[in-house]
Amino acid sequence: MTARYLPLLTIVLALLGGCSALGPTHDVKGPVPLNKAVSEVPENQLLDVWIELFDPGELPEDEDEAMGLSMDIRDAEARYIPEQLRSTMESTGHWGAVRVVPQETTGAELLVQGSIIASDGERLALQIKAFDASGREWFDRAYEEELIEGVYKARALIRNPPRQDVFQSLYNTIANDLAEFRRTLTAGDIETIRQVAELRFAAELSPEAFADDLQLDANGRYTVVHLPAADDPMYQRVLAIRDRDFLLIDTLNGHFDNFCREMDTPYNEWRKARSEEAAALRKVERDAMQRKLIGVAAILGAIALEATNNGNYSSSILRDTLVLGGAYAIKTGFDKDSETDIHRDAIIELDESFSTEARPLVVEVEGETHELTGSAEAQYAQWRALLKRIYISETGFSDS
Repeated sequence: MTARYLPLLTIVLALLGGCSALGPTHDVKGPVPLNKAVSEVPENQLLDVWIELFDPGELPEDEDEAMGLSMDIRDAEARYIPEQLRSTMESTGHWGAVRVVPQETTGAELLVQGSIIASDGERLALQIKAFDASGREWFDRAYEEELIEGVYKARALIRNPPRQDVFQSLYNTIANDLAEFRRTLTAGDIETIRQVAELRFAAELSPEAFADDLQLDANGRYTVVHLPAADDPMYQRVLAIRDRDFLLIDTLNGHFDNFCREMDTPYNEWRKARSEEAAALRKVERDAMQRKLIGVAAILGAIALEATNNGNYSSSILRDTLVLGGAYAIKTGFDKDSETDIHRDAIIELDESFSTEARPLVVEVEGETHELTGSAEAQYAQWRALLKRIYISETGFSDS
């Protein structure tokens, strides 16, 4: 092999070395039906579910993966995705009230936490944790779904497209897993969970009066030491305040629901456009790689011919032709790469900001009006502090 072909061989090896890649493993594939209750669940066996606003996670470090994404979108998705899961779980008939709540909200019978691992319109990956009020962890699992190319375009051709989210199978899978674990609990388990949830709310509101009713072990599990008397006036007052707390959470859920409705159209248009641009980008990249591989094959043929050539004139012409043709194919492959910049720029331009400012929320408590300002999360924190002050003023307990 002559030295003049060494630079070409170096290029060939570099190209071949970059052709192999391992794809991700996906948990959710194809349509997943939602598991609904076949008969009505007795009220005393229903668990209320609180789904925390999700952790938005982080954007990919790789620039190609991150193009067109932003933390504005992620922050919006951290509100949008819990609402999709709430709507899904609510329709199953397995649960009591299903609500979306700010993070670190105490008092849930079943608490679902989530974080966004990846979300780009074509792939959605979530980490989901579920705990009941007793501290029992139901599961901590990753869920991932990648759409088949062309899903958005196919939905656009349908006269009355389904109202469900394109990642509905992923939400169905999460809801099915929660319902499956729920079926492993006995009636006594359900009763205990509901009791612990009430007592944890009471202990947060008035530690002096109710903290000793629960015991927390080293594993983070709560057990009931004793229950307050059913006619205990302080406990009845706690339960009344808890009902009022639920009403405020329902009001906040109205905010979240409105936000999702307003976000739905622009968000899905963004996902559709980004998906189409990403598909176009991949096609250009495939075409570019195909041209490079053709060039690689031609150059390898020339190298092999050079190794066996014994000065034959026709072989030399064929060899030089292969080298020139291979080099040209590789060049056009790199030229094709430049077209990918057009699609990358288009994807980046599709980056829209999905953010909202919650309007001040005015609540009335026994004739007095109070204005809660800031984000929904801030409003709820102010509300919880207000409930505690009301309880202290009515019962005489201090908050120390």
